[in-house]
Parts: sequence; structure tokens; C-alpha cells
Amino acid sequence: MVLKLRAFKAIDDPDSCAKFVKGHGDILTSIGVNKVTSSTPTWVDNPGTFVLVVEDPETKAVLGGARVDTSYGNGKLPISDATAYMDPKVDDYIAKEAVKGTGEICGLWNSRKVAGMGFGSLFLTRAAVTISHAVGVNSLFALCAPYTVATAETFGYGIIKDLGNDGTFYYPKLDLLATAMLLPDTLLIENAAELEKERVFSLRNDPGQFFEEESRRRKVPIQYDLGIKA
Repeated sequence: MVLKLRAFKAIDDPDSCAKFVKGHGDILTSIGVNKVTSSTPTWVDNPGTFVLVVEDPETKAVLGGARVDTSYGNGKLPISDATAYMDPKVDDYIAKEAVKGTGEICGLWNSRKVAGMGFGSLFLTRAAVTISHAVGVNSLFALCAPYTVATAETFGYGIIKDLGNDGTFYYPKLDLLATAMLLPDTLLIENAAELEKERVFSLRNDPGQFFEEESRRRKVPIQYDLGIKA
């Protein structure tokens, strides 16, 4: 089955946003998390939110997704709501980056149907980095679960060790750990792995490409549809 990875502005597709909210909520509930700041569905009305969804092209079911929330939408980022009460320096960091246009990849999830295919971290992160510069985001924050830190680093993210406890926070609940990370330059992604640089730059030049990706020694056919502007 070929899966589609599509980008759109949240306010342009309320039906897909509703599917995203339900799918993300179901996954959070299944792991005992009743609420995280990035799941609050007020983002569906934010003109500064851009959505990525993994879709079954035949049924239109949304099987996973992520968002790029921008600082110019409502002036805040989810990482602030999640962590600034624990460390006020978070807002200072965001304000410094907002001068040049910043955002955050957040709300990343995948359903069990596509578990193990790489959407939960790799392919959705790749898509988020691909569209970021086009939507006015020149740096990109992330609040990463432990198993996604290494993936973020392959795109040039670094841990913000000045925040929290050497970059970490207990979030979204006390027995879960999240790491604050920043990609400082979404245009050149100088510190990214060469493979990811090539893929991101290729998708920026032609956002409608088909790739037969490889994840955990399995082939994952993906039709990308990432043509989007602010």
C-alpha cells in the first residue's frame, strides 16, 4: 500500500484536522496521557499552524501526523505552555528565535496500523523540516521523547542544555521525560546527516515526489505532497 504524506494549513482543511485530533487523542489515551499542551485543538483555528498527515489514499483515513506551529500565528509555541512554568528561560529562548521567525514541530503521532514504518519520528520530521523555511520558520523547536532524540539530531537538532535539567523536563507526566531541542537553521540544515540534507533539499525542489523509503529493513512506499506556503 502506498501511503501519502501531505502538508496543509490547518484553517484550510478542518475535516483532516478533526481526524488528526481524534487519532492523536486516541494514542495519548492508550498510553495513559489524558492531555498534552500540543494536543489542545485550538490550533485548528490558528493561521500559523501547518499540518502534516499520513493518509491512506483510498479511505482518506489519517494514520499519523505532526504539526509545525509558528510563532507568528498566536505568538506562542506549545513548548512554552508545556515547560515555561518549570523554567521561565524557555520564553526568553523562544523570543530570541522569534525575531527571525521560529516554530515548533509538535503533536507527532502514528497509529498502530503504521507502527514500525518510521512515521513516528523519521518521515514526519523530514517533512516538517522540508516545509519549515517555506512557511517562514527559520529555526525549529522540538520537545522530544527519549526515542526520538537521535532522529532529531540527524536533522541538525541540538539539545538546549541551558533549559530544564540539562535540557530535559518531566513531561507530559512525571514518569515521562522530554528533551528540549532546537534546529537553528532550517534553510541550510548544516549539521544534518548528508542523506537527510539530500532528501530535504530534493523535496523542497519537487514536493510531490514518490519515494520507496526504507525503514527497519522494510520498504515503505510514500507519495509526498508537501507543496505549501505561508
